[in-house]
Amino acid sequence: MSRNRVLVPEAKAGLNKFKMEAAKEVGVNLTDGYNGDLTSRQNGSVGGQMVKKMVESYEKNL
Repeated sequence: MSRNRVLVPEAKAGLNKFKMEAAKEVGVNLTDGYNGDLTSRQNGSVGGQMVKKMVESYEKNL
């Protein structure tokens, strides 16, 4: 059971698009469905890339 939930349901599509873009940038082949065959390192690199881009965006808007 996943404990991750989107606080704003309308943002789910945007978050998925952002995740796919981040995965493409780091060279991880994500699919829209099951991605359990990926390693923790691969999944972590996608999350790390997402955080990096969010921080860059925030700092740019300061």
